[in-house]
Amino acid sequence: MTASLRKLGIFAALLTALLAVSLGAARADDDDHDRDDDRDHGHALSADAAVWQNSAQQVARGRNTFRFDTFGDQDFWGGALRLHEAIAGAANGGVGPGLSPKAALGLGLKVDSRALPDSLVASLKAGRVDLDDPAVTLALLKLNAVVGVRSFQNRAGKVESVGITCALCHSTVDDSFAPGIGARLDGWANRDLNVGEIIAFAPTVAPFAQLLGVDEATVRKVFKSWGPGKFDAELVLDGKAFQPDGRSAATLLPAAFGLAGVNLHTYTGWGSVPYWNAFVAVLEMQGKGTFFDPRLDDASKFPIAAANGFSDVRREPDLVTPKLDDLHFYQLAIPAPKPPKGSFDVRAAERGKQLFAADGKARCATCHVPPLYTEPGFNLHQPEDIGIDAFQAQRSPDEGYRTTPLRGLWTHTKGGFYHDGRFATLAAVVDHYDAFQSLGLTDAERRDIVEFLKSL
Repeated sequence: MTASLRKLGIFAALLTALLAVSLGAARADDDDHDRDDDRDHGHALSADAAVWQNSAQQVARGRNTFRFDTFGDQDFWGGALRLHEAIAGAANGGVGPGLSPKAALGLGLKVDSRALPDSLVASLKAGRVDLDDPAVTLALLKLNAVVGVRSFQNRAGKVESVGITCALCHSTVDDSFAPGIGARLDGWANRDLNVGEIIAFAPTVAPFAQLLGVDEATVRKVFKSWGPGKFDAELVLDGKAFQPDGRSAATLLPAAFGLAGVNLHTYTGWGSVPYWNAFVAVLEMQGKGTFFDPRLDDASKFPIAAANGFSDVRREPDLVTPKLDDLHFYQLAIPAPKPPKGSFDVRAAERGKQLFAADGKARCATCHVPPLYTEPGFNLHQPEDIGIDAFQAQRSPDEGYRTTPLRGLWTHTKGGFYHDGRFATLAAVVDHYDAFQSLGLTDAERRDIVEFLKSL
């Protein structure tokens, strides 16, 4: 982190120097500037430099928050659920078989290769590391190498708690070292992560059982029903674990990149990016902080939230609110990744772009307005507007579905599309709208639209 701040500080200094050189050149070209003008330009330079410096500092702090800040939630994940004991295993002072690196990777957890010392990298390449040993997982945690999971040690170096960060669900790695091991990709949805299985792995889930009013076996069954890449944020608000047809009520983990200019943050609206950051940090991650939303007092819609005072949570010390501005700034700075070269048919995508346009045959851009690919403003629609059921929409205050931004869509195709992955492929999404809107698209036109979506 110190190195990152130093680099960003140098970056800000270079920008300031470039501004100064540019301004000096402009003054040299104009001999008519008097001293008052020079002083005015000096003030402008100082203000500009402050903006650049503030931007660099906020990105650095926000990235650190996104990657490493638990907001004090280790008191819940380690203190209440004792998850660290299950990770360690009985052989290392915990309980049960423990969680080996191989098993952790199987659950979708990722390892930041840049956090590994050279000696460990060499041992891994030489096959001298036992990836079936939970003690190795503990060592990786101590190195801060497990993306989105932080360990807390006592003076003797024993892991006595673990906490989670934003990066757990909203980062992955590029697999540059090995599958599941590589450089971080912040903002990418981790569609491999089996959140429910990880929580169910804890020695106790009693806090959830008490909140939901069921036994622990039932809670574990619900968590295990989610599957990879999904999470149910509303479960602790309304207690609805399954859809009317019996499928899990969990929704796909969304990307956290390309959010600049986008109003509502989640599939069913709820609020802006900083709203959702506070909501998740306090109510889902169980961090220490403040969260306020009187809509959660509606006992008919949110019976569990209303009964437990989730509309006004104030845990001291507040470790969330002071971080929201930097976290927001960093998330808005994460660009949507461009698709790899050769991953789509360029000519077909160009034809698909014409079909996608608001005045094209498919009219997709009526809602997915370029270049945001969602509506500027209040980007929420009623379920009947998009031809699907209202179950998930009715679990939110405004009972609608957000127009999902489409940039970087290629990064999270695993698990399907729409909030619950009901459409397995992009072709299935296009087929749905073709039928629902009676567009009359040909097979070739539908394929072209898919190629355009892959190009975003």
